[in-house]
This record gives sequence, C-alpha cells and structure tokens, in this order.
Amino acid sequence: MTFVVVVADQLNEAGLGLLRDTPGFEVVVTTGDRNALARALPDAHALLVRSDTQVTAGLIAMAPSLRVIGRAGIGVDNIDVPAATRAGIAVLNAPGANTVSAAEHAVALLLSLVRRVPWAVESMRRGEWDRKAFAGSELRGKTLGIVGLGRIGAHISKIAVAIGMHVVAHDPFLTEKRARALSVDLVSLDDLLREVDVVTLHLPLTDDTRHLIDAERLALMKPSAVLINTARGELVDEDALVAAVTGGVIAGAAVDVYSQEPLPGDSPLRRTDRILLTPHLAASTAEAQERVATEICTSIRDALVSGDVGKAINVAGVSSKAMSRLRPFLELARQIGSLAATLSRGRVEAIEVHYGGADDDAPRPTEVAAVEGALTAMGVAPVTLVNAVALAGERGIALSRRAGQALSGFQMTVGVTIHTDSGASRVVGALVGEGQGAKRIVRIGEFSVDVPAEGYILVLRNRDVPGVVGQVGTVLGEVATNIASYHQSRHVLNGVAGALAAIVVDQPPATEVIERLAALPDVMDVRVASLGAWGRAG
Repeated sequence: MTFVVVVADQLNEAGLGLLRDTPGFEVVVTTGDRNALARALPDAHALLVRSDTQVTAGLIAMAPSLRVIGRAGIGVDNIDVPAATRAGIAVLNAPGANTVSAAEHAVALLLSLVRRVPWAVESMRRGEWDRKAFAGSELRGKTLGIVGLGRIGAHISKIAVAIGMHVVAHDPFLTEKRARALSVDLVSLDDLLREVDVVTLHLPLTDDTRHLIDAERLALMKPSAVLINTARGELVDEDALVAAVTGGVIAGAAVDVYSQEPLPGDSPLRRTDRILLTPHLAASTAEAQERVATEICTSIRDALVSGDVGKAINVAGVSSKAMSRLRPFLELARQIGSLAATLSRGRVEAIEVHYGGADDDAPRPTEVAAVEGALTAMGVAPVTLVNAVALAGERGIALSRRAGQALSGFQMTVGVTIHTDSGASRVVGALVGEGQGAKRIVRIGEFSVDVPAEGYILVLRNRDVPGVVGQVGTVLGEVATNIASYHQSRHVLNGVAGALAAIVVDQPPATEVIERLAALPDVMDVRVASLGAWGRAG
C-alpha cells in the first residue's frame, strides 16, 4: 500500500525528506495552490499544514481516506478538531520542537522593550545621538508573571530565574510540585496581574481564553508594567491594549501574534508608540523549523505505518510510549472485540472489556481498541481509536472496563463481552510466548479453545455427537478450503453436553459453504469472522 501525504503549507525539507525516503510513501506538495489541494485530497491518507491552511469540516469531507492531520507547530486552532474526531482522524502537532526558539523570542522582545532597543536603533539611523531619551530598566529584581506554564513558559521561567527575576505563574493545570521544581509561585490570574512587572502569555486559544486579557484585566496591572504576547493574538483584546498603552494604564507591550494575520496595514497597533511588533517570528529559526518538520513527519509516518496515534491531541489517555509497547496486544484486543461482536445476536446494548495483566498503561487503550474492533464488525465505519468511544456513545452503547489478573498460564489477556437484547457473547484472547508473543483465542463463551487469532475463523456450535468433525472437514475439503487450525471443545452445562469448533481457514468461506455447514444435521450455528491485521491509524 502507498500512503499519500499531502503538504498544504511550506515545510522544512528535513521532514519531507524523511517521508520521501520511507518506502511506500508518496509526498504531494500543494503549497499555496488551493486547486491543487482540492485535487489531491481525495487520495490523501495524511494532511500536513502549518498556520496558513484552515482545515475545516468541509475540507475534511473532501478527503475520505484521511487518517491523520498534522500541524507543524504547537496550536491546532486552524484545525476543526471535533470534525476530525467524528471522522476518526488523528490530529497531531509538534509541541516541543520550537520551545527554545519561542521562549528566546519572548525574552528578546522583553529585553528590547525594557531597554528601548528598536527606538534607539531608529534614532541612530536618523543620525541622532540621544542617550537620555532611551534610558531603560533592568530586569534583575523585577517580578515576571507567566500565564501558562507549559513547555515554553517553563523554559522562560528558567531564563528569568537565571537573570535574577522573581517568577510567579498562573496555570490551573500545573501541580504545586511542578511549580516548586521550577522555582515558581502559583497565584490567581488577577493577583498575578496586580503583582508583576512583566506579564508573558503562553496559552492555547480556546473559548475560555479568548480575550483573557481585556480592558478590565489590563487595568489591574501596574502603570510601569509591560505585556508580552507570543502565543495567540486573540488572547488579548487588541483595541483594549492600544487604549491601555496610549492612556498610560501600562507602560508598553511587545506582540508577535495577532487576531488577524497578516496584520492589516491600518491596524492601530502599528501606530501606537511603546508597542513593539514582530511578524509572528517566535518559531522562525532554522533550528526550530527543522525540528518541527522532523517531529511532525515522524509522527505522521508512525501513525500511518504502525497505527501509533499516542501523540494525537484527540486520543485521550493513550501515550505514544504505551502505544508502541502495547501494539501487538491492542491488535489482539481489536480482533477479540470483532469476534465477540460477530458471535452476538440482536441489538448491542453494552460492551464490557476486561484487561488481565500487570501493565498499568494497558486498560484504557485496550478498552478503546476492543470497542473499535467490535464496532467495525457491526458495520460502523470509519472507526479508529480516535472516535470509537464517541461512536459507541452516539449509538447508546454503554462501555465499561475492568482490570485484574490475567487468566492462569498467561501474562496478558483481554476479554470482551458483548451484551445485546438477546443475550451475551464473550471471547478471551491472550499473548503467548516470548517478546511480542503470538496472539491466541483461548475462550469463546463457556468453551476453552486454543487457536491463533489470524486469518478467517469459523465458529460452529454443534451437538456433542460422533462424526461432526469429519462432516465439517469433508465440506471444507470439497471446496478446497485449507484448514490452518481446528479446535474442538466440549462443555457440559446443566447436565447437557455441548460442543464448539473454532476453525481457522486460509480463505474467506463463500456463502454457499456457510450454508452447507449450517445444513449439517448436528450443527446448530455457524459464524465467520475476519481476523486479518489492522493496518490503519488508530
């Protein structure tokens, strides 16, 4: 299979080269050409963007084979993440690659602002020599307030502490332990604004953070304080910022991001003295661009080749490290979920997943993978790790998971029980052997079995009488269907003996073969499931 990666925005060649050098990948570059993008999307398995392309629900609908959307940068506010999630598409970004560059740019803006460097440079170019007009302030001993102490904010805190600044922060998601490790005091946003000499913003743009810094909050700041924004333009009410600087409410500001980009030529920001502007340069270093491109292209490659979507922002509770480690087991969980759904009758009301083993990271992804397999067998499409839980919820299917010990004799097992309005079906699988292990089906309902979880599996329920195995073998032999594994199991329930055959075959049995098997006098039920490899992202 060839994976088609469509590149809609300018990207460093280091990342694109990584994809081009990977066997089975085709890179289609449509930078700046909307018509070329529209022509390429129907065949795309991955879409790679930066900030220019708006990935809307309509654009997503143009790409029926799309599995991954990657943004070469931190935020994803130019991507309709809910639409991607509903379509089962993983959304990836590169959150760590430009940390150093973005942090250094924020500090550069701060130093330029408080030392009035740009204005002094302009004065010198005019032939002037006016030392008194550009007297600045030292940062040592001042208080820096960081709003959003993620990767970039944390790096800035280290630089600020080294300079000799006192650092406070507002971040509702940061633990006290992490704050102490960074030598930072956590405070409320309003207390931070009242206390500090410098405010620097490092937040994502959400409905809750849009215009977080408005006229009311600017009024809380000291008249000598300054504001730095290198995160997202709409975090700040730009009209309120202009008014605050021109009115002396705050001493100045430095801005790298804007609510509209490119910044219009007639923007009041451009005409306001003591507001320093740069054209979204925070991540614009050679080092950052190479790291961003390499990071996002590596993530896209891994997602398409191995289904590793642990770095996706819309896959909750599954780390990339766990995804890589658990990959064979998650494939087994999908297969067990698929088989359990195939064996069930009636309307599915609930899916229960039981993880057995000692890996603390395994229960959540095991549940999601099993649900993915079950929904796929039910004919729901497309289903991936990204949207499996949401799709189950939309259909009124209750989900539950349990974790405990593996079945005796195995290190890791997964059991899936499908509850319907007609009863329940349960299947258990296990990994057997060293390393990644072989995937085995070890229980179907009340019957113990031992067949590989691969290929096509026939499950027959029959009366426990002589001759059934021979009759089944005869039918399959007459149609040249090769049997890879045949396990006959017996079970006595309430004094009545029953039997089940789990038969792995190399070819998908034709409908007439299933009908002939079902017509055998002692066969009560025949089901067939496909347990081939799951080779898609998620």
